[in-house]
Amino acid sequence: MTPHLAITMGDPAGIGPEIIARACAGLKHRIAAGALRLLVVGDVASLRRGEALVGAPPMPETTEDARWPALACLQAGAPEGAIVTGAIGAAGGRMAYLAIEKSVRLALSGRVQGLVTAPLNKEALNLAGYHYAGHTELLAELTGVKGSVMMLAHGNMNVSHVTTHVALEDVPKRVTPERIRRVLDLTHEAMRRLGKARPKIAVAALNPHAGEGGLFGRQDIDVSAPTIARAVADGMDVVGPVPGDTVFVKLRAGQYDAVVAMYHDQGHIPVKLLGFNVDPKTGKWEALSGVNITLGLPIVRTSVDHGTAFDIAGKGIASETSLIEAIEYAEKLAAADA
Repeated sequence: MTPHLAITMGDPAGIGPEIIARACAGLKHRIAAGALRLLVVGDVASLRRGEALVGAPPMPETTEDARWPALACLQAGAPEGAIVTGAIGAAGGRMAYLAIEKSVRLALSGRVQGLVTAPLNKEALNLAGYHYAGHTELLAELTGVKGSVMMLAHGNMNVSHVTTHVALEDVPKRVTPERIRRVLDLTHEAMRRLGKARPKIAVAALNPHAGEGGLFGRQDIDVSAPTIARAVADGMDVVGPVPGDTVFVKLRAGQYDAVVAMYHDQGHIPVKLLGFNVDPKTGKWEALSGVNITLGLPIVRTSVDHGTAFDIAGKGIASETSLIEAIEYAEKLAAADA
């Protein structure tokens, strides 16, 4: 059976409505053939503006208790206040939260088999009274999970993270044996679901040169190395700690299937450097490839790997590439769980 995926609009004042409209229009042949089923959840009025902006046909609106067609949109909740395209506001933050909350409920009940999320804005979310650092933390609370893991994927670059939205000075104390092992286990499981029967995983070092024998810190020697050894003893194919200045080159070369990064920028920079398509003449990025996958949840969740882009919202120039990739990853993960 074809999985039914919910696409949450994110902040409707950003580029979410237009990239969703463009992506759904581009996937119309797969949808018509029954190979893909999508339910867009968010602010329908904002979606209509996005559809008109990119010249996409309006998708039918449905209700939560209806039998949904292969492509439909669902209002997340009653709007409160004006949603102004390109502007940060509580109304947009509130609608972003409601879309996630409704979609999680649908996923936990089995009515959809996965979530694909368009970007929200953390400031708008907090203005609306929802005090979360981002999607990952919000989804963890709504699903009752502690210890979820962020993994970025772009081509053969699969990078999961021990820590994400924390100050750099707090990273060393959060790099514990328990956390590293959980990230390893979830990364191993995810790669198997994505088709790697025996994934090879490298653990990036926290310190330069993996600590250089203790000269530059002992976390890699005292914390990471013993945890890696235990994972190997348990039958996993894990290597490291591998110095951070070479581990991603080796990943790109295919020597590993995935890398466990120690902190946000260590893992994000190489993936986004390869994922951004920049016009050399103007210096502006034209498109972004890459997907954010949340591991450790009781539901499938993938996301675009970019923000709300308020500066270009409403101009009709935002690329849907990352969203289509996120849909494709959600399909693979949902199919593996079926």
